Amino acid sequence: MKASPLRHLERLANRRSKSDRVVSPELARALTEISCEIQRQVGVIMDRRGHIQAVVVGDARSVFLPDLSMRRGRDRLSGLRLVHTHLAHEPLTDDDLTDMLLLRLDMVSAIEVLDEGLPGKVYSAHLMPESEGETPWDILAPASVHDLPDDFPQMMDALDEEFARARRPRRAGDNRDRAILLHVSTLSTAAAEDSIGELRELARSAGIVVVDEFVQRRPIDPRHVMGQGKLRQVLIKALQLGAELLIFDMNLSPSQVEHLANYTDLKILDRTQVILDIFAQHAETREGKLQVELAQLRYMLPRLSSKHTAMSRLTGGIGGRGPGETKLEVDRRRVGDRMAMLEREVGKLGDRRKLRRRMRTKKGLPIVSIVGYTNAGKSTLLNNLTESQVIAEDALFATLNPVSRRLRFPEEREIIVTDTVGFIRNLPNELKSAFHTTFEELYDSDLLVHVLDASRPDIDEQRETVRRVLAELELDSKPHIVVLNKSDQCDPDVLHGLEANYRGVSVCALDRATFGPLLDAIERALWSAAPVGMAEAGEISDRVDRSDRSDRSDRSDRSDGSDGSDRSDRSDGVWSSGNDVLKRLGS
Repeated sequence: MKASPLRHLERLANRRSKSDRVVSPELARALTEISCEIQRQVGVIMDRRGHIQAVVVGDARSVFLPDLSMRRGRDRLSGLRLVHTHLAHEPLTDDDLTDMLLLRLDMVSAIEVLDEGLPGKVYSAHLMPESEGETPWDILAPASVHDLPDDFPQMMDALDEEFARARRPRRAGDNRDRAILLHVSTLSTAAAEDSIGELRELARSAGIVVVDEFVQRRPIDPRHVMGQGKLRQVLIKALQLGAELLIFDMNLSPSQVEHLANYTDLKILDRTQVILDIFAQHAETREGKLQVELAQLRYMLPRLSSKHTAMSRLTGGIGGRGPGETKLEVDRRRVGDRMAMLEREVGKLGDRRKLRRRMRTKKGLPIVSIVGYTNAGKSTLLNNLTESQVIAEDALFATLNPVSRRLRFPEEREIIVTDTVGFIRNLPNELKSAFHTTFEELYDSDLLVHVLDASRPDIDEQRETVRRVLAELELDSKPHIVVLNKSDQCDPDVLHGLEANYRGVSVCALDRATFGPLLDAIERALWSAAPVGMAEAGEISDRVDRSDRSDRSDRSDRSDGSDGSDRSDRSDGVWSSGNDVLKRLGS
């Protein structure tokens, strides 16, 4: 660019337009003259007082906007407007409207450049609140630069009020993030609804408020996941509803995260990140916290690729690394060192767990592990079987670490019942790797109790998901019993069909009177050949109690007497005969 146009642009940055109009005739004339001279689009970004914040220059078809993050609010317009020139006498383009949406501009205006460099018609548009309908923006009628209305400040104040009224109010002290859920796939409508319904439950468990949901049936775009038209519609809805998060019902690649972050300033999360956030909130023991941090670092490591503008690649010397790449390598090395340290710590805790399991196995004490889909009622079943107080909530992944409790059967026979972490569709590989010591509890089990939620319409899919994960862990050959939980919420005819189809027993984890068939099934599976003697069982149970107490750092998971209080009603579920079992369950 020549020196003369540069001087004109520098003078342009010091000008001020009248605040009562979108653009004054004098400023419009200056823009069109410079644009006609250099044959490029020229524009200015102004605040509501008419002060020019930036001067932008592009090519013949578009302008390139600077970073406006200092004025981008989460739930309001930015307070800035873009006024630029169009050389081909065209109205507002899709790029103009997209820039207005992504940057939350008050208004975007395009001035025609006539052959003599004079300003022609002015095309303008502004965003619309949800209360005005589904139209994302309102394109105003073109007008001459001299005929523009002088009510621009009043118009912006009215728009701010309309956006505020359309926005859903928050309760005092409610600092939870608001999110829009997005599902993109070629699955059937029913399968897509089930998947996004599960994502909705994950968001609820993570403490996120879901304000809207979008489902698009199409192949996944390698860059933006969904079509840009639908993504633009999502961003408009996020602006109208005050959403801060976009949660995708899939695992995003680092490239997709980068392209989405460049497209919008909203936070981008995927399914794995939501699950990791739930695990981080529910981790209470030292082992659980270490495993969650390890999983988070494994997820973050391949995504350490962004550079700040100050960290350029420039350096003195050919082939040398710039400060940006050096900083990136340092971050990766630190993450790698931290991961190695965490793996050693998790391995040590896993060795201690192996020692305790070896003691149980050496004495021949049967181990029964409860497995199943997350939120199927595994912890509630453990609590009522063994009179324990393990954390049990109506939320996904409320239990992270395996919890073992003692259960005594008639004829003085005892078992160890272990509650494990729940499974879910598309279980992230980061979680499988970080929680391998947790899954090791299943390898020493003599029997698996597969708990299914009989009230779920997608019970078949949840059952296949658990079976698939068990097959990946090479545990599908273990003896197992199918338990149909929440029988009180299921139609009796449907429940009888499920029992026949899965060859399982139905229970209600909240009603101990329904445990009789389950206890009979466990007893037949474990002691169909040889029983365990009374003296041996008592000796083993005392050792198991002592080893369990040494491993529980959370007071709510401690066994009898470990915290100095009388907790004799926790894990000593003692029944002396078969009739007493049913009597105890009935009470």
